[in-house]
Amino acid sequence: MSKPLILVTNDDGITAPGIQALIQVAKEFGEVHVVAPDKPQSGMGHAITVSKTIHINETIVQGCKAVACSGTPVDCVKLAVNKLLPRKPDIVLSGINHGSNSSINVIYSGTMSAAVEGALENIPSAGFSLLNNSIDADFTASKKIVRQVVEKMLEEKLPDNTCLNVNIPDIEYDLINGIKICRQAVANWEEDFDERTDPAGNKYYWLTGKFVNYDKGTDTDEWALANNYVSIVPVQYDLTNYSAIEKLKSWE
Repeated sequence: MSKPLILVTNDDGITAPGIQALIQVAKEFGEVHVVAPDKPQSGMGHAITVSKTIHINETIVQGCKAVACSGTPVDCVKLAVNKLLPRKPDIVLSGINHGSNSSINVIYSGTMSAAVEGALENIPSAGFSLLNNSIDADFTASKKIVRQVVEKMLEEKLPDNTCLNVNIPDIEYDLINGIKICRQAVANWEEDFDERTDPAGNKYYWLTGKFVNYDKGTDTDEWALANNYVSIVPVQYDLTNYSAIEKLKSWE
C-alpha cells in the first residue's frame, strides 16, 4: 500500500518552530505536504478569503514539498484539498500551536479551524497546541505526544464530522501523567480594551483581558491540563443546540 498522504498546516506561519516540529513527526508516517500561511494568522478562526486574491510561493520545508499561502489557515486547507495536492489527504495535522487552544479558545483558533475544515472534508484531522507562547518553546515532549496521537488516527477511524483538539502541558515528557479524553471546559475571556491616543490625537485600542475558568468539573480539558495531562477534546462542527429546539418550538 502507498504511504498515507498527510497535509500539515498551522496558524503561526510556515516558518514557526511549532510547524517544523510537527513536520518532523509527520514524516515518520507518510508523504507530507505542507500548505501554511506565509505569516502569523493567530485568532483568525474560520475566516476565509473572499474579497482578494490568494497568492502562493512553493518551497521546501524539512525536506517536504511546501506552499506558503497568503490566505488564512482555512484557505490553506481548502486550497490544498481542492487544488494543490495530488489527491485528497488521508489526514490533516495542524500546529503545533504556540499557546493553548483549550476551552473557548477553540472558537477563535486558526489552528483548530484548519482541523475543523479537514473534518468538513471528511478527513481525519487534529490540531495540536503547546501551552507555551514563546518562539523558543521546547517541543520535545509535544513531538512524542503527536507521534502517539497520529499512530491512533491511522489505526482507528475517527467518528464522522469530528476532529481532535489536542493540548499539551508545557512540561517535560516524563512529568506528563498521560492523556485524558475530555469535554471542553465552560470558560471565557473577561476582556477589556486599553484605550490610547496616537501622536495625531486619534484614539486606538489594544485588546486585553484574562482567561477565567468557571468549570469545576474533573472531566474537562482545563482540569486535565492543570493536572499535567494531555487533553484531547473531540470537536464537531455542528453548532446546533439540540436541547433548545423543543423549548423554542412555541416560536413557530
